[in-house]
Amino acid sequence: MAKSVDEFNKKRLRSSNITVVISIALVLFLLGLMGLILINAQKYSDYIKEQLVVNAYFDENYDAKDSVKIAKLEEETFKKVQTLAPVKKATYISRSMAAIEAKKSMGIDSDALFEENIFPSSIEVALKPEFVDPAKIDEAIKEIKSVPGIIDVKNDSTLMVDVYNNLSRILKWIFGFSILFLVLAVVLINNSIRLKIFSKRFIIKTMQLVGAKRRFILKPFIIEAIILGAIGSVIGLIALGGVWYYFTSQIGSAFVQDNNQYFWLVILVLGVGVFISVLSTIFATWRFLKSNVDDLYYS
Repeated sequence: MAKSVDEFNKKRLRSSNITVVISIALVLFLLGLMGLILINAQKYSDYIKEQLVVNAYFDENYDAKDSVKIAKLEEETFKKVQTLAPVKKATYISRSMAAIEAKKSMGIDSDALFEENIFPSSIEVALKPEFVDPAKIDEAIKEIKSVPGIIDVKNDSTLMVDVYNNLSRILKWIFGFSILFLVLAVVLINNSIRLKIFSKRFIIKTMQLVGAKRRFILKPFIIEAIILGAIGSVIGLIALGGVWYYFTSQIGSAFVQDNNQYFWLVILVLGVGVFISVLSTIFATWRFLKSNVDDLYYS
């Protein structure tokens, strides 16, 4: 009879542990998935911002005999523009290249409608994402325009402001959902741990009544919480990696784009899983340590 009771208790314990691990894994999977979406949304936002370029123009009026001198000056100006703080990438566009681009945009193959090199040479500047901010873009344009050799800088400021505001709004929503998932992770993992500790409330009280110190009673529960939290986190991360790999392979995108950010996401998920498990275990166990024996039947 005693053996059957022991076997029943062991099965119930294993079932309880499996339930906690699965709960932790599922919750952290969703939390990690939201983290991946947030990371890649930020990258995609930065990518779009970098496509919003400004054009810095050189003087188009100069004597043909000074072409070599002008070419050297434009090269020096281009190098200076590349070193400016707001500049992410700069591309030099010569007069001949500008003419080719103009003909492509107009769908013209003939040179009959164009005089030779009627378009001025210029520099196409992609700004760093933080300088696409409407509050900073004017300063960036002024800084580019102050470089000797640049006579004019043009950009579609209305488009830039609209894109920036829309992207910022989307990122705020994604960030808000990430915070919500973090709160849900705390609540759900906490509830799973509390139910597990609740099933052992009589054991906890018995140990206390026979003289065991609170620290001694807490220790095995904390160790178990660390193990369960770590196992649940690892399972959640494995599932997350599999889903993310399948998704990125389907859309043809690289699986790993920034090792550093993914590394910190893994650390965050592991830390959240273990930390919440341990914290919930301490609070749930402490509750029964402070309660009376009669309260155990009504908790």
